[in-house]
Amino acid sequence: MKLKPYATYPFSSRPLEPFIRSIMASTQTPSLTSDIDDLLCSDSPRQQQNGDGESDSLSIEAAPNGNGYISPGRYLSGESRIERAWAHWTKLGRPKRIAAPMVDNSELPFRLLCRKYGANAAYTPMLHSRIFTESEKYRSEEFTTCKEDRPLFVQFCANDPDILLEAARRVEPHCDYVDINLGCPQRIARRGNYGAFLMDNLPLVKSLVEKLSSNLNVPVSCKIRLFHKIEDTLSYARMLEEAGCSLLAVHGRTRDEKDQKKVRANWAAIRAVKNALKIPVLANGNIRHLEDVESCLEETGCDGVLSADSLLENPALFAGFRKAEWVVGSEESHRDGELDQADILVEYLKLCERYPVPWRMIRAHTHKMLGEWFRIHPQVREELNAQSRLSFEFLYEIVDKLRALGGRIPLYMRDAHEVKVSENGLGT
Repeated sequence: MKLKPYATYPFSSRPLEPFIRSIMASTQTPSLTSDIDDLLCSDSPRQQQNGDGESDSLSIEAAPNGNGYISPGRYLSGESRIERAWAHWTKLGRPKRIAAPMVDNSELPFRLLCRKYGANAAYTPMLHSRIFTESEKYRSEEFTTCKEDRPLFVQFCANDPDILLEAARRVEPHCDYVDINLGCPQRIARRGNYGAFLMDNLPLVKSLVEKLSSNLNVPVSCKIRLFHKIEDTLSYARMLEEAGCSLLAVHGRTRDEKDQKKVRANWAAIRAVKNALKIPVLANGNIRHLEDVESCLEETGCDGVLSADSLLENPALFAGFRKAEWVVGSEESHRDGELDQADILVEYLKLCERYPVPWRMIRAHTHKMLGEWFRIHPQVREELNAQSRLSFEFLYEIVDKLRALGGRIPLYMRDAHEVKVSENGLGT
């Protein structure tokens, strides 16, 4: 694909916050090293899924851009950019329940499954911008979509504005936001100099956002983590807004707080970010079931909520279903939802047959969705682990074996009434 040049326009912004000013004065953008060549999203080489079935997914090289969005950074500044950010968010229906980006785990079939069970929008997995620009195989395996897969955020990690722009231009006809991952805290992100480790190089972060917002026809969103000091987080968020970010997702933990089971997300800090900005803000963290969604929206004042790990085990979370561990102590107010994780896995596998994805993703989802069954019947899990080459027939047989062994593990819903979705998107 031959890319046409885009004009770049200067940004107008208010004086930088003291924290931002001090870092930008003392930090130089490092030159790229071979570390960025480390694989980001998964091992290589990729394993193609077997099968002759045709996929209904769109080629990322072909579909027209129908979103009608004009970048706020290209023509607008100040309040006009804020108005355009809100107009776009409103056009999408102001989605409140959103499937978060997860490396190797938020691919098209899983996104469609979450959408069936109440997700209003979804992110792709984190994509490596350099590999995405260089490898057709990587693009075809790691990013697929279809007409039902909207609203859609396509997330990239990057540390080079020009490479990021080249990658973003390939997907902008097929999404509603191009998202910059500024929150990955893993060791590979440190080695590759991206994700949350760009918090140490704010001039580079600013240049990434400005490059996209000045040159794309879709808005730019960012996903961040907290600094240890709230005033530093607020300065950071304001810088992103002024650079052209049209929507900000905030994970309510710091870069060092990786264990989500031990460290609760800081909703008060997320609320402070929401109050400091004029663009839409999303909250991420502590979402285990639908009531957490309602509580988070109320306590943070945010415009939507992201869920990640909890959706892996229970993709029906946003529809009001909850796992048994979140019913303990309130059993009298819940009932069997007539749905279990094996049922959901079968639905997921059927979607994978229609929209092929790498087998490593399917294997990972199988372990997550059947995790509690495998704890009861570990011999079936070992049978799965011993199978080096998967097939759909084999996975359906695994489900049948678990069901034959008994011990059904249902998902639960509130007793006496189904979860209804009101006009504002909250469960009642």
